[in-house]
Amino acid sequence: KIREKFGIEPELVVREGKTVEELHGLIEDDQDIAILVLGASAGKEGPGPLVASVVGKAAAFPIPVTVVPQNLSDDEILSLG
Repeated sequence: KIREKFGIEPELVVREGKTVEELHGLIEDDQDIAILVLGASAGKEGPGPLVASVVGKAAAFPIPVTVVPQNLSDDEILSLG
C-alpha cells in the first residue's frame, strides 16, 4: 500500500541480536528513519513481543515511537495525522 500510494520503496533489513538494541542501532545507522511505527495486537495475550520490548524503552530512542492498535480502521489511522 505504501509503495502504491506514496511511491516509497520499503526496505527489508535483517539483523541479529537483542531486538531493542538492534532497532536502536539501525535507527542510529540510518539517518533517513524519522519515526518508528509498531502495530500492536489487540489479543488477550498482549500487544506482541516487539511492542512489549520497545514500549518500556521508548524514551531511549532518538526518534518518536508510535504504537498503532490492531483494531483501528484505515480511516481512524488516517484521522490521526
